[in-house]
Amino acid sequence: MTNINPEQRARDLIDDMLGKAGWSVQDKARLNWSLAIGVAVREYQTSEGPADYVLFLDRKPVGVIEAKREEKGESLSGTENQSDTYRKAKLKYLDNDPLPFAYESTGALTYFTNYQDPKPRARRIFHFHRPETFREWLKQDQSLASRLHNIPLLHPGRLRDCQINAISKLEQSFKEARPKALIQMSTGSGKTYCAITSIYRLLKFADAKRVLFLVDTRNLGEQAEQEFMAYEPDDDKRKFTELYNVQRLSSRHVSPDSQVCISTIQRLYSILKDEELDDKAEQENPNESRWQIKEPVPVGYNEKIPYRVF
Repeated sequence: MTNINPEQRARDLIDDMLGKAGWSVQDKARLNWSLAIGVAVREYQTSEGPADYVLFLDRKPVGVIEAKREEKGESLSGTENQSDTYRKAKLKYLDNDPLPFAYESTGALTYFTNYQDPKPRARRIFHFHRPETFREWLKQDQSLASRLHNIPLLHPGRLRDCQINAISKLEQSFKEARPKALIQMSTGSGKTYCAITSIYRLLKFADAKRVLFLVDTRNLGEQAEQEFMAYEPDDDKRKFTELYNVQRLSSRHVSPDSQVCISTIQRLYSILKDEELDDKAEQENPNESRWQIKEPVPVGYNEKIPYRVF
């Protein structure tokens, strides 16, 4: 029976989330490293006191989790100093360097910081990363946020002035570690061409893993796919689709070797919910057919499509 104590309730939720993400949650007195490549140890002793959770990957510490009761959710982002203290601390029996990853979580709300980034910042996520994701990141010389600084200045080529301005400002926003960016361009100004150019530069110069190209109707997705197929970059004589794999999602299957996924909002939601979708649902944007006040749509964790697939 789940303990109804608020703090224990948060830990129960965190334990469940970690288990779904592939971590073996264990007590420090009964450790079994052979159960999984990723082990989350509760109440691991550090030079700053016991950390709520220390994450071990292949028996090496890589991160910490600071657990808080759900009532602390509104101020959760302000607790990152605590998790930062534990990740910098020395772990008992180990002479470790500061750990690269840190979370703060109530089980209902979770923040994550990658201290490999040039400007580490806590950002809200909806689930813990899998151990395999950390393994992949730790093999890389630089994090994605660092590699965004490797994108060279844009050469105008065949681009219009408005496209040059949009792409340059977007890449500046990336380098400044801004979490969101909006490009506004008028009808007929070449928005899709501009977007594909940006995606090409992200894949080539920042080694982005996968880009999601989201549309609201199947017709727009088909048009986008045709433009990707026709796109030829200025610095390469090959078409975009000869250089990178582009997949327009028409089922729940996401190909592991696709660098660009084109999807309708409806299709993406069905994938995250692991549900079948009637093709008719993609023919029009439901928000345009009738307007009504709607509650936020819940999105659960699908182990088949783990966090950071896109």
